[in-house]
Amino acid sequence: MKQKETLLNTMGINLTHDIDEIGDEHIGTSHDTPLREDAFEMDDELKMELIEKHFKEIMHVLGLDLSDDSLKGTPRRVAKMYIKEIFSGLDPKNKPDVKLFENKYKYKEMLVEKDITFFSNCEHHFVPIYGKAHVAYISNGNVIGLSKINRIVQYFAKRPQVQERLTMQIGNELKEILGTEDVAVVIDAHHMCVSSRGIQDVNSSTVTSFYSGKFETDENSKAEFMKYISL
Repeated sequence: MKQKETLLNTMGINLTHDIDEIGDEHIGTSHDTPLREDAFEMDDELKMELIEKHFKEIMHVLGLDLSDDSLKGTPRRVAKMYIKEIFSGLDPKNKPDVKLFENKYKYKEMLVEKDITFFSNCEHHFVPIYGKAHVAYISNGNVIGLSKINRIVQYFAKRPQVQERLTMQIGNELKEILGTEDVAVVIDAHHMCVSSRGIQDVNSSTVTSFYSGKFETDENSKAEFMKYISL
């Protein structure tokens, strides 16, 4: 038990629960994705080499025959997938380059982009989270290209996540980029840690929301946004 407590303290979690119990608890540690200060001192190629090495050992412990043609390339494929694809949002160098444009149309109503498909991974079990993000903002004089909204969603999704944090990171990023408080985000997602293990409920989904500015203070604005995303 002492070793487990030490591990939790190292992770910054001051809890006395057994690790097996914590595995099914919905724990959140911070608004920012927990990263070490030296997270990006190692280049991508070295990271992939190390992940390949350690994943090969995991497969060996599981009893898999790594000389089999179907399996021998798996450690490298997993390493490349982790760094270049599903966890690429951890690295700031992959953050979308978003340029603002003057709202020359003088469009004063909300802009809604709905049904943005995303794939993420649960940071508690490293299994997929997938679903739809719905985003809205009201311009205060500037706009961004529509595809950039998708890219912002994808950037924060491509890292180990909890859905609440993902929702807030998207909302706060859009507020900062656009210079407006009037931002809304709703995420409806399925968690494979619920459907493929544990309770194995394949029908439930999780909904989280972020409302700021008029979407928080004006019920009509919130209702209009909800009407659009339910169409």
